[in-house]
Amino acid sequence: MTVKNRSKKGSKKANSSGGSGGGGGGGSGSSKLPPVCYEIITLKTKKKKKMAADIFPRKKPANSSSTTVQQQHQHNLCNNNLLPAPNWQGLYPTIRERNAYVLAVGSSVFHAMFYGELAEDKDEIRIPDVEPAAFLAMLKYIYCDEIDLAADTVLATLYAAKKYIVPHLARACVNFLETSLSAKNACVLLSQSCLFEEPDLTQRCWEVIDAQAELALKSEGFCDIDFQTLESILRRETLNAKEIVVFEAALNWAEVECQRQDLALSIENKRKVLGKALYLIRIPTMALDDFANGAAQSGVLTLNETNDIFLWYTASKKPELQFVSKARKGLVPQRCHRFQSCAYRSNQWRYRGRCDSIQFAVDKRVFIAGFGLYGSSCGSAEYSAKIELKRQGVVLGQNLSKYFSDGSSNTFPVWFEYPVQIEPDTFYTASVVLDGNELSYFGQEGMTEVQCGKVTVQFQCSSDSTNGTGVQGGQIPELIFYA
Repeated sequence: MTVKNRSKKGSKKANSSGGSGGGGGGGSGSSKLPPVCYEIITLKTKKKKKMAADIFPRKKPANSSSTTVQQQHQHNLCNNNLLPAPNWQGLYPTIRERNAYVLAVGSSVFHAMFYGELAEDKDEIRIPDVEPAAFLAMLKYIYCDEIDLAADTVLATLYAAKKYIVPHLARACVNFLETSLSAKNACVLLSQSCLFEEPDLTQRCWEVIDAQAELALKSEGFCDIDFQTLESILRRETLNAKEIVVFEAALNWAEVECQRQDLALSIENKRKVLGKALYLIRIPTMALDDFANGAAQSGVLTLNETNDIFLWYTASKKPELQFVSKARKGLVPQRCHRFQSCAYRSNQWRYRGRCDSIQFAVDKRVFIAGFGLYGSSCGSAEYSAKIELKRQGVVLGQNLSKYFSDGSSNTFPVWFEYPVQIEPDTFYTASVVLDGNELSYFGQEGMTEVQCGKVTVQFQCSSDSTNGTGVQGGQIPELIFYA
């Protein structure tokens, strides 16, 4: 793939060959450009075709002392003044030369390459570190003002946009990444956002990793991060995960890192690639069962380390450890209470396997961790609750668990297995099917809008509700979330 230009200094050509992998071929097939863009993509053939430059050779100005339109245009370019001269199109007989001018207008880097004082006087300028699909996406934006991004090429396109200083395309790439951010790709994007110096994207990545830490640590993308990013995650104070999950994720990363370094998959090499990062795992804060059945038998710890940690759990005089022994703070869940009062009557609330449901929307991205539910109004009782969260009929999270109520009008938390990511300005459906003492509390004086910290939550009735719950009253008094 070549981008050619002819100027007074001679012919310049920017060649973008494929980077690592063969993804560029597929990308170029799906990113077709209009005819003017096709002219910059040339394939070498055995028989040389005649081009416009051959038919219309350049002519020198008749009077070199006079100020010509071409001189004015070249002066503008050399001074980085990209205002087009009158009838500049007529100055360049070939489409390649006209395209080079468009590239110079769209990127100050291309301007310097083709017209700057340090422009290289070479027949070909190679660009080996930009994937062809990403380069084509950038050209499509520069020539056609079109932004065509895909999940498998957006990072490479962001790299190209950063390298050639095309800020609006770079911003579009970052927006694309932010909207597609999830626990599956948050660790990889965290690494890339630091590389590209995108602090807003970095912050969004941390929000996802903190709230959905266990999902992020178990994702395939976690094993693809660099060592510096690994250390920053293991050091994270607000990581909302069990420490045994952190430990297992670190071992998974070490296994892949051994493969990257062509090392044998041995316990010794896993510990070698982890290095000092191993001591960032807060092994002494694990539950004793997790340590005894997991970390202690992994082989990664030395015998002395294993013995000292067992003593840390059991002895009154605790040994000094290299591992961090203070538990992570995690995240503090917020509770959005939608009723102003609650009540009970002798004939309510009856369940009989029917669904209580409500719809809600938020104005900022949050992570729903569970619901706060009412309990029995006539003494302590145990309930079985099936909770569910849906968006447009698609189940995003569900869990079946039991909880114990003490007879008070308090709410009792019921948790999802993993927090569920909730996007702003879209209605979601929260549902619960309860089984237990039918004489329970229920909410009254419900609000359609609740301000909870920096998050505004709106409520509306759900057609899934078959047991009387609505905005004004009923069950599901609280949403428990991280923000």
